[in-house]
Amino acid sequence: MTMRANRVAEQMKKELGEIIGQRLKDPRVGFVTVTDVEVTGDLQQAMIYISVLGKESEKAATLDGLKKAKGFIRSEIGKRIRLRKTPEIDFAFDESVAYGNRIESLLREVKEDETDS
Repeated sequence: MTMRANRVAEQMKKELGEIIGQRLKDPRVGFVTVTDVEVTGDLQQAMIYISVLGKESEKAATLDGLKKAKGFIRSEIGKRIRLRKTPEIDFAFDESVAYGNRIESLLREVKEDETDS
């Protein structure tokens, strides 16, 4: 990413946290954390990575709610960030948090096995 794309991504991440947390009224959208935003060099596309607490069904419902609210979220971003054209947005789960938790639990099991031996 270019320096400008990085700045836009960081600003979008900040604004998205506020928009999703305070302005979005969809009951399907649970506790969402925006973990990362990747913007293409031409600022036309943005991939928003989210982390959601809850069961798989709640995560899927949250993703559906966010995808349904894409237009509203994009217009809010357009009002808050001055760009010639607001990037098209798409949402994806950030699996790194779950991956980190899995590694931590495996390490904990290994440590317990060593102390039992």
